[in-house]
Amino acid sequence: MVIDDELVTVKVRRAPKYAVFMGLGAIIGILVALILTFAFNGSGEESPNTGMVYSQTQVFGFLALIFVVVGIVVGGVVALILDRVMSKRARDVVMDRETAHYAE
Repeated sequence: MVIDDELVTVKVRRAPKYAVFMGLGAIIGILVALILTFAFNGSGEESPNTGMVYSQTQVFGFLALIFVVVGIVVGGVVALILDRVMSKRARDVVMDRETAHYAE
């Protein structure tokens, strides 16, 4: 077995996990929809646009559809901004790269 040894310069930086930020945005969106659903109890009257009466569950569903998407987008944008800020703090590190292979 032959081991090749090589020194390589690489950039090391921290990066946010986009899925975590987007997941937190979705959770915050659900909480906002829940708060808005129960903060404005509604009148129980017919909607002038559709002629229907919507229950609190339906209102929560409508609001959740909107605010979950908004939360995911905002979480992704926050992660992207953090990624750009952290990329400026990247540093160069010398790494020892070893490759092992069988001699022929």
